[in-house]
Amino acid sequence: MAKKLALAISTCCLMLATVAFAQEPSGSTTSAAPPLKIGPGDLIQVTIFEDADLSGSYRVDQNGDATLLLIGHVHLAGLTADEAASLIDKTYVENQILSEAGARATVFIAEYATQGITVSGEVKIPGVYPALGVRKQQDLIVAAGGVSQIAASNVIITRKTDPAHPITVDYNPEALKPVIPDVQIFPGDSIIVPRAGIVYIVGNVARSGGFVLDGRNQLTVEEALALAGGSSHAPDLKHVQLVRALDDGRKEMITLPVNLILKGRAPDVAMKDGDILYVPTSNLKLASMQAINDMVSLGTSFVLFRATTTH
Repeated sequence: MAKKLALAISTCCLMLATVAFAQEPSGSTTSAAPPLKIGPGDLIQVTIFEDADLSGSYRVDQNGDATLLLIGHVHLAGLTADEAASLIDKTYVENQILSEAGARATVFIAEYATQGITVSGEVKIPGVYPALGVRKQQDLIVAAGGVSQIAASNVIITRKTDPAHPITVDYNPEALKPVIPDVQIFPGDSIIVPRAGIVYIVGNVARSGGFVLDGRNQLTVEEALALAGGSSHAPDLKHVQLVRALDDGRKEMITLPVNLILKGRAPDVAMKDGDILYVPTSNLKLASMQAINDMVSLGTSFVLFRATTTH
């Protein structure tokens, strides 16, 4: 019996040390983790000090019950680990299996099946990631493979405890001055990396490609041409063509007098996500809308550039 008691105490100390380490946040920003509650599918480890033979690992079923030795089903869903330990103590005592004076149980939540952290949006490996205690936003995004080329320069964090008020934080690890906030993420929270807008500039320009609107909703035609390095040899700036998707899914093509826009004699035009700007050559006839669309859709090795903001 003494050996069993010593083994149980040793096991419990190891579990408590593991929890303390996992819940210790790194860095200068600290915050107490909210109480985690047991849910269906969770794996718990129960240690009974008075009788180590009653200790074991149990999977909580879909009804929120765990089937413990000698006492059967005990409803644990919705309880914290401490609350579950108290209920298990009480149940063993009521069934006259343990004495009230000696009953002492501990519960360790080894696996949170229902309280993982969801990472979605413009990351390379979206999914649900295991959580124990407190983790940092950057650790989870790295675990998800990092952000894609068309990720916006912010992330949206939704707390399980306050789903009606998501938090948007700046995030741009690729900037000259990287923006990587030290935000704590708790079990049940979710992280969404939004898609940034993209405009395409093709035709007679110095560098054709897709320009990611990094942190901005739109840019003008004049700004877009500047991002593309300006026009190349003999451009037809009187008939620059803009292809734009409408709200109903149809597309329209607009001919823009960019020569007048550049001189300030015609209003500049704001480009939107998905717009295609085509700059023709002066000695060629104008391209059709289908031809312009094909330039983008067939460009499997299309280069993406980030149109950074100054703020």
